[in-house]
Amino acid sequence: MKPWAILPVKEMAGAKQRLAPLLAPEERIALMQMMLRDVLAALSAAQGLAGIALVTLDPWAEAFAQEHGARIITEGAREGHTGAVTSAAAVLQAEGVASILTLPGDIPAAKPMEIEALIAAASTAPAFIIAPAHDEQGSNAILMSPPNAVKLRFGEDSYFPHLAAARVAGIAPQILHLPGIAMDIDHPADIARFAHIPEAKSTQTLTWLQQNGILIR
Repeated sequence: MKPWAILPVKEMAGAKQRLAPLLAPEERIALMQMMLRDVLAALSAAQGLAGIALVTLDPWAEAFAQEHGARIITEGAREGHTGAVTSAAAVLQAEGVASILTLPGDIPAAKPMEIEALIAAASTAPAFIIAPAHDEQGSNAILMSPPNAVKLRFGEDSYFPHLAAARVAGIAPQILHLPGIAMDIDHPADIARFAHIPEAKSTQTLTWLQQNGILIR
């Protein structure tokens, strides 16, 4: 039961508005593209995935996904993070996919071994495995079997509600604390925090931040 990975990607225009105090619009777009490169590289290198699907209508993201052999799903692409994941999961489940792994595009320190750990944790179905954000507010990665096992609701305060939703569905959630996946970049302070974790080394995102002097502003 190899899972399909679902990666929702908003259109780049207006990306990462909460970084506006630190980055100009064109810098926010460039940062988002760097982060997506790192996340897709981790997914591509991980063992045990059946496929990778980007949920997007963004032309750059579509072209980038096609270059790396990822599938494009457009259903729900403009319905927010929750709508995008839910719609893509429904598409894949209708095709016979038994499990899905979803994660966002702003966790550039994610490592293939962390993705493999999530996959390995789902030994039986039904299953709900979650890797929280570093502040234990966001849900940075979720693996579910079947794809509609738990009703999802992403947001800044989704981690504990997701745990509760799994229990309501009769599933004991498994929690994996994975430092690379945990480090999402949403706020200016996150950039400095990201730069100081070991998992950030060798990422394209960190190189871009250093080359553009973002870390010393």
